[in-house]
Amino acid sequence: MKCLALLASLLALVFPAAGQTTADPELLSQINQIKAVDNHTHVSKLVEPGEVDDDFDALPCNILEPGPDPTLARIANPRFLEAWQKLYGYKYQDRDPSHVRELVTAREKVMREQGDHFPAWVLDQLGTEYLFANRVAMGRGLDGPRFLWVPFDDALMSPLNAESVSDTPDRKAFYGREAMILKKYMAAANVTSLPTTLDEYVAKVVTPTLEQQKKAGAPAIKFEAAYLRTLAFGIPEPEETKRIYQRYTKSGVPSKAEILKVQDFLFRVIAREAGRLSLAVHIHTGTGCGTYFDLAGSNPTQLESVLDDASLRKTVFVLIHGGSGPYTHETSFLMGKPNVYADFSEQDALIPPRALASVLREWLEWFPEKVLYGTDLSPGPPQLDWDVVGYSTNLTARRGLAIALTGMVNDGEITRERALEIARLVLRGNAIKLYGLKD
Repeated sequence: MKCLALLASLLALVFPAAGQTTADPELLSQINQIKAVDNHTHVSKLVEPGEVDDDFDALPCNILEPGPDPTLARIANPRFLEAWQKLYGYKYQDRDPSHVRELVTAREKVMREQGDHFPAWVLDQLGTEYLFANRVAMGRGLDGPRFLWVPFDDALMSPLNAESVSDTPDRKAFYGREAMILKKYMAAANVTSLPTTLDEYVAKVVTPTLEQQKKAGAPAIKFEAAYLRTLAFGIPEPEETKRIYQRYTKSGVPSKAEILKVQDFLFRVIAREAGRLSLAVHIHTGTGCGTYFDLAGSNPTQLESVLDDASLRKTVFVLIHGGSGPYTHETSFLMGKPNVYADFSEQDALIPPRALASVLREWLEWFPEKVLYGTDLSPGPPQLDWDVVGYSTNLTARRGLAIALTGMVNDGEITRERALEIARLVLRGNAIKLYGLKD
């Protein structure tokens, strides 16, 4: 009997029971009425003819060797067709090129009519009240208070020649971008060349940059470090780090180990300053773009030495994408740390509502007050630009959330009233409280 019981337990682990697959219609209808706070996007600014928006991401995927698009990112996704119909009155059930050209024309007409209000008009269609824009700089149409800037600060932790860590074509391209951004930050701080000591660099570049970002209204800063290195930030060695910095300030190429030591030190300095300024620290976790992406290095558990650093407990960390892909389970437990939250952006763009519901149900059964909504919407061609992607991911997110909560109600874990309360927390309440937004 013990063997049979053990076998049953093992089978339950390997073949879990089928979860809830449909949402209660009334609960879904109520969830669809909630005005959301989108915690993570790469929204486009409005551009003039011939103008290019190069600020939508510090490390844009479109400069890398292309890889295959996941199924839900392809134009065949039925949600995109629904978005065309709802947003721009698309009359067809196909994707015939001539019909798509009509769509583009209809979209351009709406953009002309809305003018600089077009981005806010899109938010109204999506049921979004506030949207966090992860951008190098904001731009036309992305006005407060509904659009909030989340700047990128990886560049601040990489002041030295990064040749030794540019060990893949992706990283070579991305470190080049970081060097360009650091020059912009230094110019804004009126610093013409790298200070000779690390303490001076922190005082003259790092702190003024963060203070300026805070003054500009940023509720958080963003790190895309998983594209540049592993998230396993080692314990800093301050004196050795200062010697390394001073040795290579003017010339020379530090080794990979030396570069990582400087980054280990500066990441914590930046995070500590962010805490002082009440800026949350957003960190990309889980799968990423590029055919050389180090998936193992993006596991959010790699961050434990940072999350367990007592000197950083006043800093709030948000695990962006919540370990999207293989690491969502680990995220459930990391949210148990007092200063750790997670959003499910990107997941609602890559997996269908049923699969998303499984992730959300596990998170909500642990720490519903720590879960944030996000879409990771980003620019593309007119027929698949951020408005269309945003519509699709918004549908997936709300339906996935409704499926998860329906299952919890049906299994007697929560009441229907509590289900709606949790939905409000996830879609807006948690973010309102975390970032101090006007409700």
